[in-house]
Amino acid sequence: MLPVTLRGLRDGWRGTLAWAVGLVAALSLYLPLYPSFGTNGSLQDIMASLPPELIDTLGYDQIGTGAGYAQATFFGLIGFALVVIATTAWGAAVIGGAEESGRLELDLAHGIGRVSYTLQSALAIGIRLLFLGLVVGLTIGALNAPSELELDAAHIAAATVALCGLGALCASAGLLAGALTGRRVAGVAAGAGVAVYGYAVQAVANQSEELTWVERLSPYAWAYSGAPLENGLTWGIAAVWGVSLALLAAAALALRSRDVTG
Repeated sequence: MLPVTLRGLRDGWRGTLAWAVGLVAALSLYLPLYPSFGTNGSLQDIMASLPPELIDTLGYDQIGTGAGYAQATFFGLIGFALVVIATTAWGAAVIGGAEESGRLELDLAHGIGRVSYTLQSALAIGIRLLFLGLVVGLTIGALNAPSELELDAAHIAAATVALCGLGALCASAGLLAGALTGRRVAGVAAGAGVAVYGYAVQAVANQSEELTWVERLSPYAWAYSGAPLENGLTWGIAAVWGVSLALLAAAALALRSRDVTG
């Protein structure tokens, strides 16, 4: 059962583990620094030395709280980058990369339907992404008290769901581009483009109160503008996941309607 999913998990477990180690390393590097910044006032000094425009762009305006610090340093920056890089690569590889290598044509010749192939590939990515999410959530939970962040467990889960939603969105974009073109590079460009677009639009929206409406166009803002680390799950997070599923459905339809070449 689910041969494509099982093969994806078997072939990708080492890479998934490496990404998990990277996420743990990033969390272990950034979060424990919060108490030292807060105790000696150096965090405020650093903030005062930065241009206001840069502070708004990076989302550092709330960095004085535990939730704001974790959001700005990990969820909104390094964690976001690591997760979307991983999922973009995964999404680009399973259809576009498989077609370039000739493996997709061989798989389909063995009676695996195109829609089934797409959905099974997405399931493998989803399981790997779920593993990364669990690692992130558990690591933050373990560092929460020692780092004096004072984060609520349910809110940690909500922020992790938001982060994974952005990863799923980039993976789905990569799947769709690969299904449309049969090229890995198109999948990478699509997934990376979604990530860069979302972050850039949010940065533009932060520059002026007159531009705040622009954030409605950014999936990054959908995920994070409701401050999940402070307020829990929001409709914006649901929207990110909804668009991800829509792109996945479009990828299945695109692969079903196109000739596949080895």
